[in-house]
Amino acid sequence: MADKAKVTLTEEMETLLIPLYSKAVGSRQPNPILEDKKAEEIVASVDYDFGKLKTPTKTVVMMSLRARKLDDDTRAFLARHPNGVVLHLGCGLDSRCLRVDRGQADWIDLDMPQVIDLRRHFYTEDDHYHMIGSSVTDLAWIDSIDADGRPVLVVAEGLLMYLSEVDVKALVLKLKERFPHCEMVADVFSVLTARSVGGHPGIQQTGAHVQWGIDNARDMEQWADGIRLQEEWFFGDAALDQLGLGYRLAFRLSGLIPAARIAHRIVHFTL
Repeated sequence: MADKAKVTLTEEMETLLIPLYSKAVGSRQPNPILEDKKAEEIVASVDYDFGKLKTPTKTVVMMSLRARKLDDDTRAFLARHPNGVVLHLGCGLDSRCLRVDRGQADWIDLDMPQVIDLRRHFYTEDDHYHMIGSSVTDLAWIDSIDADGRPVLVVAEGLLMYLSEVDVKALVLKLKERFPHCEMVADVFSVLTARSVGGHPGIQQTGAHVQWGIDNARDMEQWADGIRLQEEWFFGDAALDQLGLGYRLAFRLSGLIPAARIAHRIVHFTL
């Protein structure tokens, strides 16, 4: 058996293991919300004590739902633009590039150099798939990508909340400048969630710091002319039999409470 890949990441980078493990656990369930055999494979081959993340069942469900929704948005974009470009920011060890049929689209996964070094143990570049090791806030990486006028989709999963508002705004404006009319899908926290989520056992274990939340997603439209919110998706909108009656009821009830409804959701912008 090949040696396991040793995980040595900073606190913020270690948060990538929470969605990875959640997707692997969820994938092993009967009739899973998200089937992710690659996550199962990586978890089995990485030298890390995932038990110390103390990942609750609710997190497994939320991470699976989030990934499924972003997968669906990515598939919809590729159906419209088969030769487009997908930029997956803060990709971690996620397997979206395998879960979604990329066709002839170009796909770029970006994360910190240390994460990409680990990622290369499990993923191989080809003519249409590339990995970039860079901090997302070091905006020079954007200038290194030539979309050649093709439509661009930016996917940011479990990323923006770890950036400051200044950095989120700078990233959005740079993407808008470099790839006019590109689309961006991302999950965001409310301000209250950003302040309180530090109590999550996985976050406590890694010591990472959540910085940014937004209550009214349309506030981002004020950052520059042309930024438009196309969709705001709430977890209560997920009507899946795989959730089970208890979770379906909990999500529906939370949707009736404004603060709970906006706590964590997915936004889709045109920039």
